[in-house]
Amino acid sequence: MTLSPYFLFTRPGGPKVRPRLKRVDKALMLNSRPIIASTVYRKSIPQRRPINVYGLMPSYTEAITKAGGIPLLIPLGLSEEALLTILDRVDGVLLPGGGDIEPELYDPHRHPMVYGIDPERDRTEMIVARTAVSRRMPFLAICRGIQVLNVALGGSLWQDIASQIPGSLDHNASDDEPRNHLAHSVKIETDSALAGLVGKTQSWVNSYHHQALSDLAPNLVVTAVAEDGVIEAVELAGHPFAVGVQWHPENLVDDDLAMLAIFGGLVEAARKGAPEYAGGPPAIAG
Repeated sequence: MTLSPYFLFTRPGGPKVRPRLKRVDKALMLNSRPIIASTVYRKSIPQRRPINVYGLMPSYTEAITKAGGIPLLIPLGLSEEALLTILDRVDGVLLPGGGDIEPELYDPHRHPMVYGIDPERDRTEMIVARTAVSRRMPFLAICRGIQVLNVALGGSLWQDIASQIPGSLDHNASDDEPRNHLAHSVKIETDSALAGLVGKTQSWVNSYHHQALSDLAPNLVVTAVAEDGVIEAVELAGHPFAVGVQWHPENLVDDDLAMLAIFGGLVEAARKGAPEYAGGPPAIAG
């Protein structure tokens, strides 16, 4: 008989509660492929009758697959309860790149260069990020994702690097450049989980962002910076695997095995499973 990696658990003889998925013996899971859930973005497909779709660049799902995981997409528009149910059933989380976050979530003043806001995506990803942190689920946050993580935990953003950080590099490469174009180098902290994954303390990376982390959220630790001081990577202190990077490693996995190793770290942590979380799902700010 094939055992499911999960079973429903209720306390025998106890009061009726919402069943919560519990993991079976982790030894049974070591050779399985963990499920990595990723949020998505909304796009309009131009055709004779345009349609809106939820999607994700294939490079994300391909990188997860190459690292040994199984990608699963989380659509927008779900209730908080539905999102928590999905997170009950997966092993890790990916927060991908995309448009800007609504400035009202971290700053009362809106910069004129802010664009691409999707309130429903903001709501969805704030819930997913806070839940992954509270439940100590392994997660990787990329580009917009690292910004979502910082805002979700109480930090803020530079809304436009070029106009707000004097002397900054050009962090927003032209659309004419290939996605694996190496734009600048980053310095990685020696004792960080990121350095352990990539096996080096300096790396050239691609760059497709016009915003960046400003005030750091509590418990986030800077683990990489660009030559101009812009924050390029963070980790969450005390979390089994919580890594955020400002560049796009999913576009570099075929050129640099170190970038694939970042996804490998996520998949391996997800395979081992998150430690039991205490106190149930987190309270989500409205």
